[in-house]
Amino acid sequence: MSNLKKIENFNYGLEKIFPEADDFLPLLGTDYVEFYVGNAKQAAHYYKTAFGFQSIAYAGLETGMSDRTSYVLGQDKIRIVFTTPMPGAGHSNIFDHITKHGDGVKVVALWVDDATKSWEETTQRGAKSYMKPIIEKDENGEVVRSGIHTYGDTVHIFVERKNYKGVFLPKYEKWESNMNPTDVGLRYIDHMVGNVGWNEMNIWADFYNKTMGFANLITFDDKDISTQFTALMSKVMTNGNGRVKFPINEPAEGKKKSQIEEYLDFYNGPGVQHIAVATNNILETVKAMTERGVEFLYVPGNYYDTVLDRVGDIDEDLLELKELGILVDRDDEGYLLQIFTKPVTDRPTLFFEIIQRKGAQSFGKGNFKALFESIEAEQERRGTL
Repeated sequence: MSNLKKIENFNYGLEKIFPEADDFLPLLGTDYVEFYVGNAKQAAHYYKTAFGFQSIAYAGLETGMSDRTSYVLGQDKIRIVFTTPMPGAGHSNIFDHITKHGDGVKVVALWVDDATKSWEETTQRGAKSYMKPIIEKDENGEVVRSGIHTYGDTVHIFVERKNYKGVFLPKYEKWESNMNPTDVGLRYIDHMVGNVGWNEMNIWADFYNKTMGFANLITFDDKDISTQFTALMSKVMTNGNGRVKFPINEPAEGKKKSQIEEYLDFYNGPGVQHIAVATNNILETVKAMTERGVEFLYVPGNYYDTVLDRVGDIDEDLLELKELGILVDRDDEGYLLQIFTKPVTDRPTLFFEIIQRKGAQSFGKGNFKALFESIEAEQERRGTL
């Protein structure tokens, strides 16, 4: 993009500005990601132990929250929330979400200066309201939140917290814990990928363009993302400052069932497929996560026989990358390193990507074939290919 500019930002490193995006909200970044899960306490423990997240806040019966229990964890600029409903509290929608989808992402919360304006702007442009603007107060100030529906049962909540000094939100208290593993070097959410149904990619790309002012950064078709068995298509949507990127995937015709179809079957509809989190040292991050029990996709060893012919010189030791299964790709602005976990839930749905960008702003197109062959190998083991 010839009219693309770069700025340096404390939170997100080297950013791109996308003039094509009509960033009328505007979005300042991802505020938090909330998972609806069957057991929030156990989920929080897993993400602390395996992913190196730290205890931030808790809400439950003890804090005046009668309908649910929530644990908030953080690592650098990343905040994740695990929520479980309490019985008989009138929140059967949370129970229903867990029954239908299993553990999964319900809320992708976006940080804004004005949550009321964000709700008005998006709903006037056609977004379906999830939550009208509400003001939540305690002794630490006030937070304004509002929300809209997006694909499947996923929602965006706009969070305005400029007048709040508390640990997270009203009715949350600081979570003190005696078990605090060191972090693994995760810094911020690079992008979040949504899987949608057949012929729905353009519908949701248009939704982000028209209701939220996003631009289409790049499009991948079934020629870009395919193997001898399966295929998919994707459009990457970005806000104006590039801090919020949402690739939208849909299935494409292939000889066998694609990973997108498998996801839709087991998740019972569209939803967040994976969360890409950035690190400044992917070697150290992946080593630490592996030692803590996180399982990553296996990459065939012959991938590394020709990778340097394709990407050129890199700073890392190729043998070390091969030992860990880390993929490499290059674009006009540099290169990136990436690796993908196996599903972190019992259903083969949600997984994580660990990514380190060394100038590159792309999404690893050169790795698609190796990656999806690895995913297909796992599908074959599950009997779902």
